[in-house]
Order: sequence, then C-alpha cells, then structure tokens
Amino acid sequence: MGRAVGSRRSRFHPPAASANLGRCGAAGRPQRRSRPLSSQPASSRIVTLTLNPSLDIASDADAIVALRKVRTRNERFDPGGGGINVSRVVQTLGGETLAIIAAGGLPGALLEQMLEAQAVPHRTVGIAGWTRMAHTVNDLSTRREFRFVPEGPELTEAEWRAVLAAMEAEPGDWVVGSGSLPLGVPAEFYVHAAELARRQGRHFVLDTSGAPLKAALGHGLALIKPSRGEFEALVGRPLGTPRALNEAALAMVRSGAAGMVVVSLGQQGALLATPEAVTRLPALDVPVVGAVGAGDSLVAGMVLALARGESPKEAFAWGMATGAAAVMQPGTARPRPEDVAMLRARIGAV
Repeated sequence: MGRAVGSRRSRFHPPAASANLGRCGAAGRPQRRSRPLSSQPASSRIVTLTLNPSLDIASDADAIVALRKVRTRNERFDPGGGGINVSRVVQTLGGETLAIIAAGGLPGALLEQMLEAQAVPHRTVGIAGWTRMAHTVNDLSTRREFRFVPEGPELTEAEWRAVLAAMEAEPGDWVVGSGSLPLGVPAEFYVHAAELARRQGRHFVLDTSGAPLKAALGHGLALIKPSRGEFEALVGRPLGTPRALNEAALAMVRSGAAGMVVVSLGQQGALLATPEAVTRLPALDVPVVGAVGAGDSLVAGMVLALARGESPKEAFAWGMATGAAAVMQPGTARPRPEDVAMLRARIGAV
C-alpha cells in the first residue's frame, strides 16, 4: 500500500497591529511577547496529504517571447504540491511532520529522492501514473512570473483509498489536506478524510478550492484558507467591500461550516474569522522573489503555532510572517526561520 520513509518589491505595508471586528479586545491591548516557533514547546506531529504532488522546476529567463527559443538559467528543483510544501515548511521551522503522498513513475521516484535529500519524513502511496512536473519561469524583463502546471495523473479508487488508509494508520493530532485533487479522485475525498479525522479526534485543516472545498464544509474542518476569489465562489456571490467579506466569513464559522476561516487578500493582506471576531492583518512589505508556495507556507506557520498551543490570532500572525518570508526566496516554499522571526516581530501585538 505505502511505505514510510531577479527580485521585485511588493507594495505591501508593514502592520503595527491588527484591526479587530466583533467581540475581541482592543487592537492596542498589551500582549505577551511572541516566542520564536523553534523555541516553543514541541508540537504533536502534523500529517499532510498530497494526492497530486509535483516536481517543481523554477528558472529565470531574460525575456519570454512567443515562437522563440527561451533559454533559462538559475534552475531550482523542489518537491512540490500543497501538503508537501506544508510539511517542508513545518520541518524548517522545527516542527514534527509526515507527508503522505501519492506518487509514481520516474518523476515520482525523483520526488521521493528530493524529499529524502531534504530529510522530510514521508510515506508514499505508489500509483501507476506519472507524477506531474511543473515549471515556473521568472521573466526578468517584465518581472512577471509564469507558471506552467500540468493536471497530473489519474488515480484509481484503490489508490486514493490507500491514501486514506495511510492517514488512518499514521498518528498526528493535526492533519492538513492541501492542493488539487487529481483525475479519478471524487470531490468528496476530503469529506472522507475530514470525517476520518473527526472519528479519530484529530484536527483537520483544508486548503483547496472549488467542489472539493464546498463538499467538505460542515464535516468537522478546523480551518480553511481560500483566496478571496475562491471564497466568493464558495459563498456564491461577489464580496466587494471589507464589511461584506468580514460578515460572510463570520457567518461561515458561526454556521459551523469550519472552525476558522482565513481568506488571503493579496496586497490587502488577509483576514481571520473565528466565531468570536474577525481579525485583519495587512500584508508585509517584503522583496518579492518568488510566490510559489507562499499560501502553503502561511498554512504551515499557522498550523504549527496552533499545534503548539497558540491562540488563533497569534497563530494567524505567525502564518502571515511565514507566508511573507516565503516570497523573499526563490523556488518553492523556502522561508528562512530567521526571516519568519523578524517578520513576526514586525507585526507586533495582535
């Protein structure tokens, strides 16, 4: 079944404190000083699920011109896919993790070798299809990033059920399902995973979009993290104002669809909704080198803090710092712990 084994600066603005709405305390309320994640008490293991991983290739090109041979340089290779990225970042920040992946073919074997080289604990469910390979090219002439992402292999029912069996067998109080579902996997897959986690008394975090996310609402989700567009699609209407976003997110958590909702808002930062309140944090002013895996890094930082007993708002701040640190580095989801700590200090009290 399976085996264990050229930069640009964004127009983001550094926050001094969060803006809180609802029944939370005042934004300026004195708070205890945050500790670096690496110095906090050990967390329980965070298990991640990646059904559609990828071998990520990132490179630079002087210019991308149609119908011309585009030569690249500074190639970087990373094991990728939502759950893998979360596990890599959790490990970088000193947490305990296990990545459960479905992989096959020569790219899948290379993906496993890369995880082993980075000492990322993982359990592979072998599949007949070939793991996809994704390519991101940074056009230095325009400072624009181009991402080429294949849809990936088709999984059989036996293969995706083997992923659930691996999850059931592997201990860990937190489980993160992240990324798209490959062909052959029903939209209800994450429903099965969430229900399994609930029966086992585990926290289930989901970072996906579309039908799989909608199907899983109300099935014991501890946290979801859609983008603004994904969240609008989820609620079925445009949310053109901050108030509309706040009210929709608050209504979702109070309905029991998810325990917490984080909506990423690009250059406007992100919001966290809990049953008590909505908290907003502006985006951080950092040099943007690569954006691949930034959202996964946010999830990793936040879940790691939650697993170590931090409050939702404090965990949200750590997630924001981790996501911002990720875009400061090339490649996929490579935040440096020292950058995360520096950015968390810049955010201040929440």
